[in-house]
Amino acid sequence: MSRDAPFIHRNLPRLLLEAREAVMLHTRPSLRQHGLSDQQWRVLRVLGEHAQLPGGVETGRVAREAFLLGPSLTGVLTRMERDGLIARSRCPQDARRTVVRATPAGLKLVQDLSSTIEAHYAWMEQRLGKARLAELYALLDEVIALEQPFNEEADGLEEDAA
Repeated sequence: MSRDAPFIHRNLPRLLLEAREAVMLHTRPSLRQHGLSDQQWRVLRVLGEHAQLPGGVETGRVAREAFLLGPSLTGVLTRMERDGLIARSRCPQDARRTVVRATPAGLKLVQDLSSTIEAHYAWMEQRLGKARLAELYALLDEVIALEQPFNEEADGLEEDAA
């Protein structure tokens, strides 16, 4: 017996994962040339973006921004520390917390890889057009904001007030 699929819309999570993998096909070879996994690169990218913070970045923030679960992050950081890419220390304000910073070698990797990655983004911009790429970024930002749990609570509060 054949039944029609109950889905009307395309599978957005699968499409987003497919798009991610398509983009990573260009990035992964460069990462592997430098001995980095996808997860290690995400950590280095986060640390590179926050390199100006004098105290480093708290591991919880690294986990959130690199989209890694705590246990996975611990293993990734252990390997990166062993390889001299990051340094961990206790948070001066709260010794229960750990902060991480990229070492000079880690920051050099971020610098070296950024040109390759930015060249790929420039290629995407050339192919899609500057306006369409900006629109893609804006739409993704909007979807992310729309799906945040706090927005559901705010929507409920607005309905209650009405």
